Amino acid sequence: MDEAIPIMIILFVILPWIIFHYITKWKAMKGISPEDEASFSDLRTSADRLEERLRTMERIMDDEIPDWRSRHHEKF
Repeated sequence: MDEAIPIMIILFVILPWIIFHYITKWKAMKGISPEDEASFSDLRTSADRLEERLRTMERIMDDEIPDWRSRHHEKF
């Protein structure tokens, strides 16, 4: 009987507490944090600016050297 009490405490108190603890942690981690959203927004803004710069460079290249695209693609 003395051995059954610690086993019962482990089975009915400690084990469920650990399980519920980690379930709560997993649920909290399910969403994106505000810091992550801000980082994603900053990255998206940077990507948009870089894309616009690339388009501008391509327009300049098209005006200055009209056949640059075909010469570039022939090398690869």
